Amino acid sequence: MGGRTVAVEGSALRSGDASRTVRVGFLAPGPVAAAALLATVALGTTLPPPLRYAPLAASVVLFGLPHGAVDHLAVARARGADTPTAVASAGAVGALYLVLGAAYGAVWFVAPGVAAVGFVLLTWLHWGQGDLHASLVLADADHLRTRTQRALFVAVRGGLPMLVPLLGFPATYRRVLSSFAALFGDGSLGRAAVLFSPGARLVLGTAFAALTVASLALGLARTADPRSWAVDAAETVLLWACFLAVPPLVAVGTYFCLWHALRHVARLLLLDDRAAGSLRAGRPVAALRRFARDAAPLSALSLVLLAGFALVVPAAPSSALDLTALYLVFISMLTLPHVVVVALLDRAEGVWRPGDSTE
Repeated sequence: MGGRTVAVEGSALRSGDASRTVRVGFLAPGPVAAAALLATVALGTTLPPPLRYAPLAASVVLFGLPHGAVDHLAVARARGADTPTAVASAGAVGALYLVLGAAYGAVWFVAPGVAAVGFVLLTWLHWGQGDLHASLVLADADHLRTRTQRALFVAVRGGLPMLVPLLGFPATYRRVLSSFAALFGDGSLGRAAVLFSPGARLVLGTAFAALTVASLALGLARTADPRSWAVDAAETVLLWACFLAVPPLVAVGTYFCLWHALRHVARLLLLDDRAAGSLRAGRPVAALRRFARDAAPLSALSLVLLAGFALVVPAAPSSALDLTALYLVFISMLTLPHVVVVALLDRAEGVWRPGDSTE
């Protein structure tokens, strides 16, 4: 398949202005926000319960929900498609969302506990998937040389926001996950409830820590530029600390907006010739305006569908946690097709075709 494999080589960022703009405007906010959250915890500051929902509430308009609203354009742009092909591609992506979104919605109604655990695993994959592209292209990581290393990286980076909060805040994690299933009349998590026991958390934490060390050690052994590895290591340690110490709703909501979604927006901008030109010219605001214009129609449609979804769930939301659960369950139905679209982008851009090895 012909595609923009050059993007994975980093050529879209060869301009010093573009590289600087992306690093400062799209890579830095996530680590800065994570460090700020850690500082508040270290100082003993506790957020009032209502404010703990603020980052997830902000994600409705601040990158979170909108970052997937350009999927119908992204695949065609990654492939360099002409206008007729781009129109057909947009239609195919729309059909994908309709079929997979509806299918996942059906699972919530039939087996909510399974759907809840599945959402965690799906997000684990997707957030690792997003960080892999960002590290390869936006941060010029040279140490992820093989498919095995890249798979390890995805497993670690996706597990940081999805598994580590379970280790630090098991009761909150279980309450949030149960609230998803409770919308459909069954707040039990079935056999997955064993994961919250001290013994299971000890095993999971030990195994995941070992996986993290193995991934970083392998990268260090194969890097030609220790600085790029150091960025990966620093981000990994920072995220470990953040998700272990900061209350999950705050940590995950902030990560969603300012780390995962913002880095994906940078990817989308680099696929759009006009937006990429604005980045090369050092005009990120102009690039973001173009993204906002592209994302606005389907973001608005998503909000309408969310309101409709609220009317059909068996248990009407009656608290802030219930509303958060409703929003995240709805997000899960968008995440499944979004993961497929991102996989298509990865294929078009050669993310899983390492230049010096196919191990």
